[in-house]
Amino acid sequence: MRGTIAVLAGLVLAFTGGACGGKAEPAATPKPGDRSAAAPAPSERPAAGDHELTLRHGGVERSYLLHAPPGYDPARPAALVIALHFFPGSGADMRELTGLDARADRENFLVAYPDGQHGGFNALICCGSADDVGFLTALAAHLVDTWRADPDRVYLTGISNGGDLSFRLAVEATGVFAAIGVVSGGYSGPLTEPDSYVPKRPVSVITFVGGQDRYADTFHDGLRTWQRRLGCRPVAGRKPAAPAGLSRADARCADGSDVTVWSLPEMGHSWPGASGGQLAAPDAGVTATDLIWEFFAAHPRGT
Repeated sequence: MRGTIAVLAGLVLAFTGGACGGKAEPAATPKPGDRSAAAPAPSERPAAGDHELTLRHGGVERSYLLHAPPGYDPARPAALVIALHFFPGSGADMRELTGLDARADRENFLVAYPDGQHGGFNALICCGSADDVGFLTALAAHLVDTWRADPDRVYLTGISNGGDLSFRLAVEATGVFAAIGVVSGGYSGPLTEPDSYVPKRPVSVITFVGGQDRYADTFHDGLRTWQRRLGCRPVAGRKPAAPAGLSRADARCADGSDVTVWSLPEMGHSWPGASGGQLAAPDAGVTATDLIWEFFAAHPRGT
């Protein structure tokens, strides 16, 4: 049973989560514009800066961090990236690991860092029983409605447990996310067994798999299943450029979505190019944060 691996104080600790989600039917989730299932904190005021916020969903007060860049203007729709942490972890851990705030300041997009309950998200394998599909769909809707995020440029990224949940949301949160960026996470577990468990609308994917990750084979198997079910084929033409020792594979799927897979043979269960925080791999050879944003920028909804 897969959990996640966290690096803390120079030691590698293994965390193994129990099976979560099981074979339960996916919960119905609200769409952007549906305010019936979630309520923001009453004092919330959209403005540039760092914000500690809450959103009430399903009778539970859920917390998240939101970074709005210096150029944020509520009158001008901005892209939104929701970033999901590993287990056990928090939104603050994800902020430290990815360095997304700095990229957001340069490119003028919003970044939200939700907290999982008890340090985890109810993803495809573990870690919890909360309605995280519903919560994150409601969060995206709230940020579109209140913070004027562009509904055609709402993206999701995550590592490990958060990466697994990114795949779950790509399937179950129909029409919400234009693309996902998955690092050291995968498409596997009981929910993914039916061939019908695929997005009903196009969701492009960029993902990073370390060859030294104990789950590397599982991740690659899941990617092959994803691409088979969606009728993805390698992009014709020259071989995609990649630093020496690394490989990149690009595919175009029958629904028009794209899949880019980075394979890093010497990396473990980590975030490539991160300079600090748990699960950082500063010498991985590429910087996942930059590559994910570039992929997102090239994949708004409908392209």
